[in-house]
Formats: sequence, C-alpha cells, structure tokens
Amino acid sequence: MAERTIFKICPMCSTEWETRDKFIDDQSLEIDGYQLDFENLERGLFYFTHKKECCFSTMAIEAKDFLSLYSGEKYTERRTGKKECPGYCLDGTQLNRCDALCECAFNREVIQIIKDRQQIFKQNKTQV
Repeated sequence: MAERTIFKICPMCSTEWETRDKFIDDQSLEIDGYQLDFENLERGLFYFTHKKECCFSTMAIEAKDFLSLYSGEKYTERRTGKKECPGYCLDGTQLNRCDALCECAFNREVIQIIKDRQQIFKQNKTQV
C-alpha cells in the first residue's frame, strides 16, 4: 500500500493539502507575508492565511518548499542596505518584486509566481 503524503495541514481546521500545487491553487489561501533568513535564504518563511470561514489561521512554510517554482537567475551578492535596495526584505508584509540584483531577490520572484498562479486559477474558475 502506497504511503499517503501531505504537503501541509492547517493547524486550526485540519484541512489537508496533498501537494504544493493543490496548496497554491486553493483560493481560500492567501500569501500575505515573508520573513527572510539572511543566514540561509532557503529557510526564510512564506506566510499564508487560510481564509476559510471559522479558521483564518496563518501558516508558515519554509521557502525551500517553493524554490523549484523559480528557474530564473540567482545572484550571488547581497545588496541589502545598498543604494539600489528598496528594503523590502526588512518588511515582512511587503511582497513586491525586487529589482535589485541581489541574492535575496529570487524569493520575491517566488512570491510573484505564487500570486500570479493564484490569480490565474481564480480567473479560470470564474470563467467556468
């Protein structure tokens, strides 16, 4: 018998998402924060709120679980605090794309990929 895998379980209402794709495509979830780990970028945390009636729990998931969504360039130099840095990494609620050529910027691209996918899924669902 095959072992059942679960990507994430909501700590409040126990909703289960079997895969990352099902998690991202769930319209009751909203990405609403990001906490950078300057020592290990893959250990940064993406925050998702489960906007389901009687729940509204916020879940933290390590960035490493989403990194394969991004296939673009990764820079090796940190630009935090430099002239071209907008300081987004220092504001956990700021989810905009970062144009600095910084090693931290790829996580902002992952956020945009997640937000874009959620928007596309929502549009497709309303057209059906």
